[in-house]
Amino acid sequence: MNGDKASRRVGDRTEFFGSQVGGKSVINYSYTDQPWRLVAYDIRYFFTFAWALPWIVWPVRPCDGGHFDELYFTPDNVWCISIHVVLFVLQLLFLVLLPVALLLPVYLFIAALGVFFLVNSLLCRCLNGNTTTYVSDPKYAPALPEHQHEQWIFLNGVAVGETWLKSNINRLALTFKRPVLGIHNRTTGIIFDVIECLIQRNFSYATSDVRLAYKVLKETLYNPQYSKVVFILHSQGGVEGGLVLDWLLQELPQDLLSKLEVYTFGNASNHFNNPHRHAQSQEEEQKHPNTRTHVSGVITDVPLIDSPVQMKAPPVQKQVSNASDLSSNDTDHPQPLTAVTNGIRTPSRRTHIVPASDRAIGYVEHYAHTTDFVALWGLLHFVTNERASPEMPRFIGRVFSRVSTRGGHQFCQHYLNGMFPLSRNKEGEFTGCADRNDFMDSVVEVAKIGTEKADAREGFENSWSMIERAGDPDSAIPSEVAVYGSFHGSFHGSLRGSIHSDDQDLFDGRVRVRHLSRLWQYRNGRSPPHLPPSLLRGTTM
Repeated sequence: MNGDKASRRVGDRTEFFGSQVGGKSVINYSYTDQPWRLVAYDIRYFFTFAWALPWIVWPVRPCDGGHFDELYFTPDNVWCISIHVVLFVLQLLFLVLLPVALLLPVYLFIAALGVFFLVNSLLCRCLNGNTTTYVSDPKYAPALPEHQHEQWIFLNGVAVGETWLKSNINRLALTFKRPVLGIHNRTTGIIFDVIECLIQRNFSYATSDVRLAYKVLKETLYNPQYSKVVFILHSQGGVEGGLVLDWLLQELPQDLLSKLEVYTFGNASNHFNNPHRHAQSQEEEQKHPNTRTHVSGVITDVPLIDSPVQMKAPPVQKQVSNASDLSSNDTDHPQPLTAVTNGIRTPSRRTHIVPASDRAIGYVEHYAHTTDFVALWGLLHFVTNERASPEMPRFIGRVFSRVSTRGGHQFCQHYLNGMFPLSRNKEGEFTGCADRNDFMDSVVEVAKIGTEKADAREGFENSWSMIERAGDPDSAIPSEVAVYGSFHGSFHGSLRGSIHSDDQDLFDGRVRVRHLSRLWQYRNGRSPPHLPPSLLRGTTM
């Protein structure tokens, strides 16, 4: 706690970037430019951000998460670090000596390559084990009936072997009180993992772990047992997860995609796709990015899935008219549709849709440290780049960018300890996620958007409306927000609904991270509402 207070004194703060809107322009050069040119860009920016390389492992202390932390002193962690040091030295020597080895006779060159890759493979097997998927230990989060309709999936980043993957998913299970399935992005050593990352994000090459993740996600989304699938990504997992999402967006029906929520930490990807469902929503959000615009449309009441736990929206409170009231001469609105379910014809109704929420994937949030090399090289570079160039990549999702002296890259030790720290009981045992921490209590600042066009990013009010319907007298959301570096607003209601009652004394007219972060609402087994009260999504307009 003393360390946290000291961090605040030296200027800890959090910046919030609303999601990019999307549009007609071809701006994702990972799809339109030459791969070798993309590699050249990546090499250039590697050296630009090289000053942050030490923060991949720094700071090495404190280890507030105990044995969950990657750099905590345990026999397993020491073993993993030792092997990684040996692999790093061997791979560095391999790259340095490779040009010289080309001068050898062919048979000696092939023999040397064979010996090197055999040794490298044996060392990596000591880290990776033989399993590609793992389930968190039930002692941290047993399966509960209230969460049986959910599936939480984690895809790890660079240099993670079996030991660290298990620590990652057990830490997530303890934090959110849900079982977590871990898909193992197997390590081949730090240097080779970085090379693989370059190939994946610049050539869109799907390695075996990408294909496994796609298979698992697709099967889970098609499984009628699950009405919610939470996909958590870290580091290189953001690159692989982005490729998986690209495939899912191409193949899966919209009602299945609406079950998916994605949260990333230290994302190394160069793009992240999540298109609008309807052109009208995208156009309205581009025209009015800083206001809560509503689009009236005809909605058909069709169940998303035949699931034990349906994804049902609350009653719609703002109806323009019943479908029967529409005349055939009404050219301003689409004509009502009729759904047939189990032989029963169900009339459509007209309701309001918030354009910012009308996307294929339900929710996407990114968390990053401004001193994390991987985040700088990936997410933050493509979100904050100041060039007003139509070739810049699209990176969809809301971004929480934290400036902190404790901001490194390790998943448990740096990200989860700093943003979702654990609490202990009197015996010193971990009990779950702490309800208060500096990151979630910090006042959110409007991040600088560089020289992007005015319609490049959704407004704050649209971002807020994804948490709770703004303007409701009983809502925790202020209906008027003036922005002066930080968010300030008037308070028009008591804190209830999606924001937990213990947050009430924190709301003083300023918007904090906890008020915007959807992932925070899952802590300790809690659940946010599926949808804002006046919003129906996952249906066909």
